[in-house]
Amino acid sequence: MKKRILIRFKKNTIDKPIVYRLSKDYDLVFNILRANVYPKAESIMVLEIEGDEENFEKGIQYLKSKNLQIESIEQDIIRDENKCVHCGICTSVCATEALSIDRKDKMRVVFNYEKCVACELCVKVCPVKAMSVYFD
Repeated sequence: MKKRILIRFKKNTIDKPIVYRLSKDYDLVFNILRANVYPKAESIMVLEIEGDEENFEKGIQYLKSKNLQIESIEQDIIRDENKCVHCGICTSVCATEALSIDRKDKMRVVFNYEKCVACELCVKVCPVKAMSVYFD
């Protein structure tokens, strides 16, 4: 099982090794896709978590028991290749570099889905509406 989640940390939970426990105690593999972590302030982290379904559910329950707000990211960003004019505007707002310009291939915009955290910034700036949100 592989899923993306958003974790919202409260001010008093940011200094604990919570994500580490997912790997150690529940045998889950995680990839931090995005994190805005601030000392003594509310923070967020987007994770892609992978593991067997039973351990995944136990890991999510563990996070919830630590008074964290967990949101499943049920959406993906897709690009309509027929609409895209490769203007590159989307690359300027993509913090994860999921969208980049391939300078070797006629300055074409390349979309690396694995890096995308579905923040939707590219959807907002695309002048030809080639980027859109897909709900699973």
